Amino acid sequence: MELPCDGAGICMACKNKPPDEETLNCKTCATPWHATCLVSPPQELSDTLQWECPDCSMINPPSTSTFSAERSEEAGDLIASIRRIEDDESLTEQEKAKKRQELLSGAAAGPSDGEEKKEKNDVLDILDKELTCSFCMQMLDRPVTVLSLDDAVCVNEIKFIAFLGVKRQTYLCILPCTNPTASQPRINSTLVIAIRMARMSRSSIAGGAPKVYHFVHNQNRPDKAYTTERAKRAGKANACSGKIFVTVPPDHFGPIPAENDPERNMGVLVGEIWEDRLACRQWGAHLPHVAGIAGQSTHGSQSVALSGGYIDDEDHGEWFLYTGSGGRDLSGNKRTNKDQSFDQKFDKMNEALRVSCLKGYPVRVVRSHKEKRSSYAPETGVRYDGVYRIEKCWRKNGIQGFKVCRYLFVRCDNEPAPWTSDVQGDRPRPLPIIKELKNAIDITERKGSPSWDYDEEKSCWMWKKLPPVSKKRVADGGDPEDGKVIRTIKRQRQNVSVREKLLKEFSCQICRKVMVSPITTPCAHNFCKECLEAAFAGQSFTRQRGQGRRTLRVQKNVMKCPSCIIDIAEFLQNPQVNRELMGVIESLQRQAEEEKADENSEGCSEGDDAIEQTDLVGDAVNDPLAEEPKDESQKAEA
Repeated sequence: MELPCDGAGICMACKNKPPDEETLNCKTCATPWHATCLVSPPQELSDTLQWECPDCSMINPPSTSTFSAERSEEAGDLIASIRRIEDDESLTEQEKAKKRQELLSGAAAGPSDGEEKKEKNDVLDILDKELTCSFCMQMLDRPVTVLSLDDAVCVNEIKFIAFLGVKRQTYLCILPCTNPTASQPRINSTLVIAIRMARMSRSSIAGGAPKVYHFVHNQNRPDKAYTTERAKRAGKANACSGKIFVTVPPDHFGPIPAENDPERNMGVLVGEIWEDRLACRQWGAHLPHVAGIAGQSTHGSQSVALSGGYIDDEDHGEWFLYTGSGGRDLSGNKRTNKDQSFDQKFDKMNEALRVSCLKGYPVRVVRSHKEKRSSYAPETGVRYDGVYRIEKCWRKNGIQGFKVCRYLFVRCDNEPAPWTSDVQGDRPRPLPIIKELKNAIDITERKGSPSWDYDEEKSCWMWKKLPPVSKKRVADGGDPEDGKVIRTIKRQRQNVSVREKLLKEFSCQICRKVMVSPITTPCAHNFCKECLEAAFAGQSFTRQRGQGRRTLRVQKNVMKCPSCIIDIAEFLQNPQVNRELMGVIESLQRQAEEEKADENSEGCSEGDDAIEQTDLVGDAVNDPLAEEPKDESQKAEA
């Protein structure tokens, strides 16, 4: 079987990277092939210019007609698109198969002019699939849940059944449908509200002209970040962050090489000093201009800044002990509060650092002149000191009496540190002895091999495993399609909010939480099965009369619904889970979790994702590559 070269230029047949003299590029799909591994390579040098790969030669027979030429171009584009899907490492095998199927069927083509692309996870589609009338097969209109509790029908259909006299049994099941349900059906108000909210969300998205958002492209920003006098008087951090000069995404791990520096073709050099954090941000070394940690809790941390945020920090140059974020009350006018008032936990940015510790990712480190206790801090400005690796992390009692998250950073860069006269970079060194580990808790230590490690053969630090795939786009270059992307993201956020509202509507009337194993009573009230059974626990359905003198008939106990005065004792003898309602809740919960996971992985922060992803800057204040929310540990720099 003949196979081409992959995206890295390595032949998929012999697993070797062929030299340029042995590489053939297909004239149709431009895919590189290893000439030695081909069954029938071209014999003459002139044939290599018009050579077609085996895949294209099978699909495109040689023809001189215009129609054949057009078919050849279409087939070449199809093959190139399929290869792009196969080379995308961020997709699973099922997602790749689905995209290939859509591409071959023509479904992958974009919507025509004037048509809105249908949302992937439309809430109304979920309800339309789950909440369908068992008779008219349409979405429920004034829904009624019969006592079989597996069938939901429209109220008019129930009345029609009652008119025909079919009161003791439904058409779809053998369980009895009692007379009150057929003659006096009660509408399930929870389902009514859910369907109404879903229809309103779709109409608000599709109807009317989309709202216009101002978008400042990276190319239109100034070369130098500035702060206006008005912003200084108001106490704001900045009025405009300058242009981003590097072409790496915001969640890029490790050093920034020369190929990602189109301005100087040098990359970000160790020892480079900038005037302030805003200028440091322009070169991608550390994106947040206030927060001390850049990262995402599910993806890892890309960079940290040493700027004197916590008194627990210890800086020893080649290694240092870093204190996480949180633990301070910054409400109201306490933005510069340095007193810790509660314990830190491994969440948000602290969890991002722990993920980098477990994976062994390189973390860029910048030191600020505001770190007065360190002998390695620059005298002025902000300096890039290379990449470090987090070897351990733990929690301990801090100097102020509350628990803090601690991280051991050890330098692992190929360039020498700015404070040394060495010519070579770092080599693997033994870990320092940390005395505070004796009384530490929640100690996390990497078990497997790190992703960034030292190669003895090449005598350098390099990626031993594939670096994490970026979830963010690079700084925009003025693409006119950005407006459509922004509107799509806004619609997705509106859908997420609708899902959250719907889940609140599907709440139990006893525990006030989203229902688990929902039950719908004859009076059309919804409860969790466990909550409803617990409400009547210990009560018997019947009671004896006569008290020993003479035996009377057994009397039924009245068990009123927790939300009304209807007796549901007969219903409680054999309560059944509402399968349709449970299916809707599970679908909404599953998609809400997927959307939330996508947001966490796509955003450089967890608090300001809306600003970060949409890049909406109405007054040109925000930046096209938004960063994490301002971290409590570095608020003092504002």
